[in-house]
Amino acid sequence: MAAEEHSPQRSQVSASVVENDAQRLRLGSSDSLLPGLIDDVALNCLAWVPRTDYPSLSCVSKKYNNLIKSGHLFGLRKELGIVEYLVFMVCDPRGWLMFSPTKKKWMVLPKMPCDECFNHADKESLAVDDELLVFGRELFQFAIWKYGLRSRRWVKCEGMHRPRCLFASGSLGGIAIVAGGTDMNGNILASAELYDSSSGRWEMLPNMHSPRRLCSGFFMDGRFYVVGGMSSPNVSVTCGEEFDLETRKWRKIEGMYPNVNRAAQAPPLVVVVNNELFTLEYLTNMVKRYDKERNKWEVMGRLPPMVDSSNGWGLAFKPCGDQLLVVCGQRGSNGEGVVVNAWCPKTGARDGNLDWKVIGVKENVGVFVYNCAVMGC
Repeated sequence: MAAEEHSPQRSQVSASVVENDAQRLRLGSSDSLLPGLIDDVALNCLAWVPRTDYPSLSCVSKKYNNLIKSGHLFGLRKELGIVEYLVFMVCDPRGWLMFSPTKKKWMVLPKMPCDECFNHADKESLAVDDELLVFGRELFQFAIWKYGLRSRRWVKCEGMHRPRCLFASGSLGGIAIVAGGTDMNGNILASAELYDSSSGRWEMLPNMHSPRRLCSGFFMDGRFYVVGGMSSPNVSVTCGEEFDLETRKWRKIEGMYPNVNRAAQAPPLVVVVNNELFTLEYLTNMVKRYDKERNKWEVMGRLPPMVDSSNGWGLAFKPCGDQLLVVCGQRGSNGEGVVVNAWCPKTGARDGNLDWKVIGVKENVGVFVYNCAVMGC
């Protein structure tokens, strides 16, 4: 049997491949991400670098900068199941802050290139995957600005089909749902929309049973819920509504949130931690837990000392992994600042007291928390 013939061209290609592989493996190769490691191993190592260090990492070399901009590390982190929580907040018109509970590190985001009307108007915020969406009003219309963690810059988003404010919202992975609210003409809405972060587009969903504004939303057990709010200037809505993503249908839950809303009060302060629903009753400063089986609320304990709000406005009540956060302003001998308090529901309560821990303090900023969103990706 004749031996297989090798062309000179194929031999040259094989030799080139071997030479390239050897160069990648060679200690101290200038083309490798981490000297001494093949790129696949180096990428797995770099995936564990905290996101708050990405700005510094991108300054190491052009290759590192391109790697971060490409989004490859973001996708690899998802594959490896790496989740890092970041808290975004705005306490004065100067701009947004980002806080890492893991590294106890504060960062200032780039200034949003919006007009002055949007900058000073009431806003709502929502974290979807690795994007921060900020909803507000420009001079003649509603607008949405988006901060991308990969690009580290603000861009204007595609608007909703039914632009609105004072709506309920929640996110699950790369999607978000908004429901209810008020349009530009003051009409109270029952409509809902779904946002897909992969396409940046909005999709209309079936209407809720009841129109409502000043309501709150959240995902729990894979379903989206809306609670609280007002159907008219003097009528509070005490029923909840549950949206099933598979059947695309709403289900009304009578008496799910019996607390009565007033026009001057904030929407219900609700969070979901490990598929358990909690609310902050700002009139009594008590944290309550929702019993799904009995459709009842039970008292857990009090807020941290020195926490105060104006009818629920000016503080944030947010989930962060296994923890529940209260972000609020505080005045002291060293001036004004913002304090991030955390409580883990797994620790329970003792004699009506919750084991709150201060995990972050930012001095010399406003004491009124206008907006806050927590990103976990």
